[in-house]
Amino acid sequence: MQFSLGLYTKLDMKKAGVKHISKCDKILARHMKRVGAFKLSSTSKIDPFEALMSSIVYQQLNGRAASTILGRVIALYPKKKFPEPKDILKTSNEALRSAGLSRNKTLAVKDLAQKTLDGVVPTSKVMAKLNDEEIIERLITIRGIGRWTVEMLLIKMGRHDVLPATDYGIRQGFKLVYKKRNLPTPKALILYGERWRPYRTIASWYLWRVLDL
Repeated sequence: MQFSLGLYTKLDMKKAGVKHISKCDKILARHMKRVGAFKLSSTSKIDPFEALMSSIVYQQLNGRAASTILGRVIALYPKKKFPEPKDILKTSNEALRSAGLSRNKTLAVKDLAQKTLDGVVPTSKVMAKLNDEEIIERLITIRGIGRWTVEMLLIKMGRHDVLPATDYGIRQGFKLVYKKRNLPTPKALILYGERWRPYRTIASWYLWRVLDL
């Protein structure tokens, strides 16, 4: 999983996180050495509406197909780089469907747009003042948005203590690192991951990267 994502550009945060995990988890530490330096970068300058709408479009599609559909949706608004919530609400369902969105995704982006205007979806400035769980609780009320999607957004924003316990890649990496016969349950992964706090994002990144070796 790749992120082209500044909180993590702070060298002291990286060093502190890697040092903490290396000290509290010797097994993972050995694999961290094999993977190499922690290279995940991030930015707090993310527009929540744009990021979430893109996530909805990409769900259950390969990257190329999703990119094409998203491009067609954006093309409905030729004078803008990306549609605003009010633009989506003014657009007929038929027009969005003709751009390639399924019925469920059309309803999801409409719900996202309405909840953004209603203030349920916070601006990036407001989001910076909320903790992770507060953000998750708000955003999972949106049709088509689950916890995993919000956790990916939090990681891109530079939140350093995110553990997407339902993510297949992380569970597969955990199975490999700790030589388990079966994939860990999300509950078991969360329980084990308590030792990585408050740098669970760093541990997650290394579990993803282990699969690349």
